Amino acid sequence: MRAHQIMTRQVVTVSPDASIVDAANIMLSQHVSGLPVVNAAGELIGIISEGDFIRRAEIGTERKRGRWLRLLLGPGQSASDFVHEHGRKVGEIMTTHPHTVNAEATVAEIVKAMEKHHVKRLPVMQDGRMVGIVTRKNLLQAVANLARDVPAPSEADDKIRGRVTAAIEHNDWRPFGLSVIVRDGVVHLSGVITEERSRKAAIVAAENVCGVKEVHDHLCWVDTMSGFYLNSPEDDQMSKAI
Repeated sequence: MRAHQIMTRQVVTVSPDASIVDAANIMLSQHVSGLPVVNAAGELIGIISEGDFIRRAEIGTERKRGRWLRLLLGPGQSASDFVHEHGRKVGEIMTTHPHTVNAEATVAEIVKAMEKHHVKRLPVMQDGRMVGIVTRKNLLQAVANLARDVPAPSEADDKIRGRVTAAIEHNDWRPFGLSVIVRDGVVHLSGVITEERSRKAAIVAAENVCGVKEVHDHLCWVDTMSGFYLNSPEDDQMSKAI
C-alpha cells in the first residue's frame, strides 16, 4: 500500500499572505489540525498547524526564557520567538521546508517519516507538485478498512490453531514468542528463530495438522551473537510488493 492509495486528494490549503485568524477558522471549519501553505504558483512552501498557535501573545503563552538561556541562544532566537508569537500572517509563523513523501512511498516509509520528524501529516509530492496529503487519520482509516476485510476466526479455525500450536510448542526448535493466527484454514506463523532450520520445521509441523490449507511464514531470524535479524522470505516479498 502506497501514499497515493490512502492520501486525501482534495487538500485544503492556505496562502502565506492569509491572516492567522483566517487560517485558524479554516482549520476549525474543515476539522483539520494543519494546513499546507502554497504560494501563488501553487508551490508548497510551508505548513501551519495547531502547534503554531500554542505560543501566542493573544493568550499570554509567549515563551519565557531565563536571562542566561537568552544569552546562550543569542538575539536571533529571541527575534524568531517574537515573530512566531506576534506574527499576523501565515507566512510569518508557518513551518518552512516541510517534510514530504513521494506518492509511491510505502505505508512503512510514511510511518517512519512521521516518527522521525515528529509530525502528524505529510504532503504527498509527485513531479515536484503536491498531489495530496497523508495524515494519521488516513493511516487509521487504512487499518480500519483492512481489518474489516479480515474474516473472524471460526470455531474450526480455533481448533486448528490449538493443534498447530501444540505441534510446534513441544519441540526444542520452537520459535520464541510463537504466534499462530488461523483464518479459514490458512495459518500465519510469527515469532523469532535463532536457527534457519527451525523455520522449515515449524512450517512442516503446521502443514501436517489436519484442516490446514496453507501456511504463511512470518518468522523472524535473529543472530544472537550480532543482533542481526532478517524477515521471513515471504514478508520480504510482501514488503516489495506493497
